[in-house]
Amino acid sequence: MRGTEAAVRWQDRYFTSRDGLKLYYRDYEGSADRPPLLMLHGLTRNSRDFEDVAARYAGEWRVIVPDFRGRGNSGYDPTWANYSPPTYAMDVIQLLDELGVSEAVFLGTSLGGLVTMIIATIAPQRIAGVLLNDVGPQLDMTGIERIKSYVGIPALFRDWDDAAEQLHGRLGDANPGYDRDDWVRFAKRCCKETDRGVEFDYDMAIAEPFRAGNTGEVRDPWPFYQALAGRPVLVLRGALSDLLSDTAFARMATEIPDVETVTIPNVGHAPDLSEPEAVAAIDRLLERVLKR
Repeated sequence: MRGTEAAVRWQDRYFTSRDGLKLYYRDYEGSADRPPLLMLHGLTRNSRDFEDVAARYAGEWRVIVPDFRGRGNSGYDPTWANYSPPTYAMDVIQLLDELGVSEAVFLGTSLGGLVTMIIATIAPQRIAGVLLNDVGPQLDMTGIERIKSYVGIPALFRDWDDAAEQLHGRLGDANPGYDRDDWVRFAKRCCKETDRGVEFDYDMAIAEPFRAGNTGEVRDPWPFYQALAGRPVLVLRGALSDLLSDTAFARMATEIPDVETVTIPNVGHAPDLSEPEAVAAIDRLLERVLKR
């Protein structure tokens, strides 16, 4: 059923967090004889980022794609301090509990990978397999500073073409292979249309804890990654990434056994998972999950 019209349909669903926020997720139907795929997006992104990869596997696999609080169709948190990876991790565990899902294959891009590693330390039994997409326990401050330079700063674009053009100007170095249609599609994934024009689709307050917490002064982060040992793990790195360094990526290949590490050429932070090398690597990961 992969790639068929029936497979790419999803249900828009919501649940209420323990602190009262209405949180959104996409739920694609799939086989009940295997763990579902749980796809977790990056800092300023939302569930639309995974449209292509979800459509690729839905039907064969159930696919669950939440919007973290403060993004997309999820509620905005009145307390900005709650915009933190541990809070997102608890929201994800609650979602799995409410769905009766004992374990899932986690596909985490950037922030989503950090959330995955936190869950590995507090509820490792929930993780059947892992993709970390251009993220690891140790992040390069070059990428952190780049993200700080734009996160939480509102932008108003005239229309989708203007949004695509301006996002190309900001992020073109990370996606040199994108054409105009790709940039329009990119804009529609990370922005929303309002009565004022086109704007980013997240609460600007997510920037406050990000700026406060990412100073480069952290305790040893490697145990969060080491907690993934014992299950199939795939780590992808964009060859042009400024967030996951070559040094950290090389160490990730040695810190836990049987991890597969793959570099995606001609892309920075982060691969969109439609690249042929990414597709083949994810297929191998899922084969390993089924053979456990």
